[in-house]
Amino acid sequence: MTSAAAALGTLPPANPAPLKQDAAVIGLVGLAHGTSHFSHMLLAPLFPVFIRDFGLGFADVGLLMTVFFVISGIGQAASGFLVDRVGARPVLFAAITCFLAASLVASQATGYWGLMAVAVLAGIGNAPFHPCDFTILNQRVSNERLGHAFSVHGVTGSLGWALAPVFLVGITTMSDWRTAYYSAALLYLGVLALLWWQRDKLLTQVVVRAAPTPGAAKARDLDFLKLPVVWWCFAFFLLSTMTLAVVQSFVPSILQAVYGTSMEAATFTVSAYMLCSAAGMFVGGFVAVYGQRRQISSDTVLAWGMGLGALLMLLCATGWFGEVGTMVVLAITGFALGVAGPSRDLLIKRATPKGATGRVYGTVYSGLDVGFALSPLVFGVLMDHGWYAATLAGGAVVLALSAYAALGVGKRVEATR
Repeated sequence: MTSAAAALGTLPPANPAPLKQDAAVIGLVGLAHGTSHFSHMLLAPLFPVFIRDFGLGFADVGLLMTVFFVISGIGQAASGFLVDRVGARPVLFAAITCFLAASLVASQATGYWGLMAVAVLAGIGNAPFHPCDFTILNQRVSNERLGHAFSVHGVTGSLGWALAPVFLVGITTMSDWRTAYYSAALLYLGVLALLWWQRDKLLTQVVVRAAPTPGAAKARDLDFLKLPVVWWCFAFFLLSTMTLAVVQSFVPSILQAVYGTSMEAATFTVSAYMLCSAAGMFVGGFVAVYGQRRQISSDTVLAWGMGLGALLMLLCATGWFGEVGTMVVLAITGFALGVAGPSRDLLIKRATPKGATGRVYGTVYSGLDVGFALSPLVFGVLMDHGWYAATLAGGAVVLALSAYAALGVGKRVEATR
């Protein structure tokens, strides 16, 4: 390609593949993505058990998640290059194998460093998922069904988050936590076996290029980093994820402190947020397809969804709704953001240079990990001072900034066409 900007876009859509074929690919990738989100929660649900059994503190177990997301973020950006060079399928299989190994190590852990090894293995395994998943979907699914594909991808991720605590805590309650991790290993093994059996549906093409000098090849591989649109995408993911981290990390504590909400009800609010987000992503698939047909830009849909979510969260910060109303409105916020999810992924697809899907998705989605790592540090200060309304309002402001970033992505994509 003569320039990175000239290569924006992906291969032109081919004739529609049979629905059964597209559905199989979407289902397999969705299942794999669910295991990725399951791995995010591989340790956290059992933190109270580890604190009790190993004499750890909250700072100790919190560091485990920091290590997970730092490794995942760095690895995600790097793994995109690997996916572009060797294809998505072998990298995907290696990632799930890392989850399998992490579960087995967890089942044998005798102290903090065993848990740290789990965090490292799970972080390595989580790193390549977005480059792998979106490379497969963009290459193997018909263009007119990509909105639904991205919808299913988001839904299964949310379901993976929802399943992990129930799975691990439930088995621990019935037996013990080591049995829970043995069971998780069997779960990963089953997913890996199914994907291997259906591996022909996960094969992706690698762009074959002439062999220039090593220095020139490296420069060309990094050409996409010169595109401002890539960094606008990165900023969007970083900002929007900081808001999600506020919900996951601090909303239960805010509800308990402000309204005296029970721990069970406060925790259920986060589950309701995630389930409504999953429902929103399902609806968002139809919205994205409708937008494609009506030539409504993805960034417009995305900005409206994020803007509405920011407004709802800001209203929650005022305390006007009371305890139950705040819990309901936060769940509706999850739905609004979920509707925007598939349009988000379509927008990133439009911003991706040909032959660089893995690299671009790896780089921009690493903003997720950076957001998860930064948010507890930034908003944790507000929480420590008891500024609970300010924490929710801050999450709303950051979400509004992500809507602005989405419009910036759309503007720059159009400018290069």
